[in-house]
Amino acid sequence: MSEHARSATVTVSLEDAEARLPALVERAAAGEEIVIEKAGKARARLVAVSEAQATRRLGGFLRGQIRIGEDFNDPLPDDILRAFNGEAD
Repeated sequence: MSEHARSATVTVSLEDAEARLPALVERAAAGEEIVIEKAGKARARLVAVSEAQATRRLGGFLRGQIRIGEDFNDPLPDDILRAFNGEAD
């Protein structure tokens, strides 16, 4: 592993990353940026996930605000069905 000029960035080879992924994930979670190189070229970056990104969305937040018509599952009109199938009128 080689440390680059920015103290919070570490560069590792792909092989090293494969062998040490759990430790690298923990380092990234602690705030380090891990750059993964393959054949001497940067290919990926491992960074911490922000709290907002880590928060799982819960269904139902629009409950009562969206209405679906009673005809939602009815067959489509022939002209629209033909258009979906790429058929000309």
